[in-house]
Amino acid sequence: MKTCILVRGVSGAGKSTFVQECFGRFCNLEADMYFMRDGKYLFEPSKLKQAHGWCQSETEKQMKFGYDIVVSNTFTTEWEMKPYLDLAEKYGYTVFTVIVEKRHGNKDVHNVPEETRQKQAERLYKSIKLI
Repeated sequence: MKTCILVRGVSGAGKSTFVQECFGRFCNLEADMYFMRDGKYLFEPSKLKQAHGWCQSETEKQMKFGYDIVVSNTFTTEWEMKPYLDLAEKYGYTVFTVIVEKRHGNKDVHNVPEETRQKQAERLYKSIKLI
């Protein structure tokens, strides 16, 4: 079974740390990787759309090879996950979603304003579909 795990959560929730600790054998992708330069995170809001396009493109490349994949982005709405769900269907992947909540009290390493994280949380919890 080919697996794609989508990790959702607001900025600073610990998605990247969770993925590193729990999914070491998976190919890990996230839009934030687009902003890494020489080991430093250099976020540019004007390039966010390109970052997500890059992440989707890289995901498809890895799916063509049949690798197990974990993608960690905020995914606060269903439409943000749709391109990955479509790719998973195209390449025959089983998809799981995981929501990471900030319960560890650590500082947000990306310095996202509290107001932005609150808006992300509101969108995320509106979009959750519990069966």
